[in-house]
Amino acid sequence: MFKTRLLSGILLLAIAFLTIISGGYVLFFTLLCVSLIGMQELYKAMKVGKKAFNLLEMAGYLCGVLYYCAMLMDFERYGMMAVIMSLVILMFIYVFAYPKFEAGEVMAAFFGVIYVAVMLSFIFLTRELDGGVFHVWLIFICSWGCDTCAYCVGMLIGRHKMAPVLSPKKSVEGAVGGVAGAALLGAVYAWATHGALAEYALICAVGALISMVGDLAASAIKRNQGIKDYGKLIPGHGGILDRFDSVIFTAPVIYFLAKFVLGI
Repeated sequence: MFKTRLLSGILLLAIAFLTIISGGYVLFFTLLCVSLIGMQELYKAMKVGKKAFNLLEMAGYLCGVLYYCAMLMDFERYGMMAVIMSLVILMFIYVFAYPKFEAGEVMAAFFGVIYVAVMLSFIFLTRELDGGVFHVWLIFICSWGCDTCAYCVGMLIGRHKMAPVLSPKKSVEGAVGGVAGAALLGAVYAWATHGALAEYALICAVGALISMVGDLAASAIKRNQGIKDYGKLIPGHGGILDRFDSVIFTAPVIYFLAKFVLGI
């Protein structure tokens, strides 16, 4: 199991490295595909439509594509418009197909657009910033770096449970170690890339705190729905949402921190 998890993790990192370095349309279409797969996993978990495939689910994917097209044209000008249009489209289906779908299903469909498509799109938006080829890696350093450091510290000295009901294995000591480790990794990354050391460390520390919320939020959804993993796409890791649960939250945070802290 460990070997499978390690190999798939290396492959995932290689794909992430190649697509992010390439940027542009390569990263755009990769993230679009990842978002649609993630939405499918979420819709399945939350039983949108209660059937294998239906009009509401199809509309959700259409809204995800609509948002990505708007983002590519001009995020600041058309991004919010696409989000609002997504809600209108889903409510249109809810009203005119009534009573085929319940309000909770429509809310879950819209939530999928925001939680997966919109949040993950900030990886692309961060890459498109001035110096984004360097800043975008902070998303993964603070999320995956925090996760690794928190696990190691928690295993060594973890005593106090952080969320005993939701995630019994996570400890306060591990959380502190994760934040500190992410900040240190950010500083090392800044040194290696001749970036702003204190600013990178601060961004990674804040991003690490948010990444833990993302991780726990994904766990809460799975517990509510009575599932262990969102999918089986990535051997040893689960689905897209299982691997990107913390990245989903850190991507927009790093984007805005990069703009405000670094003055981009």
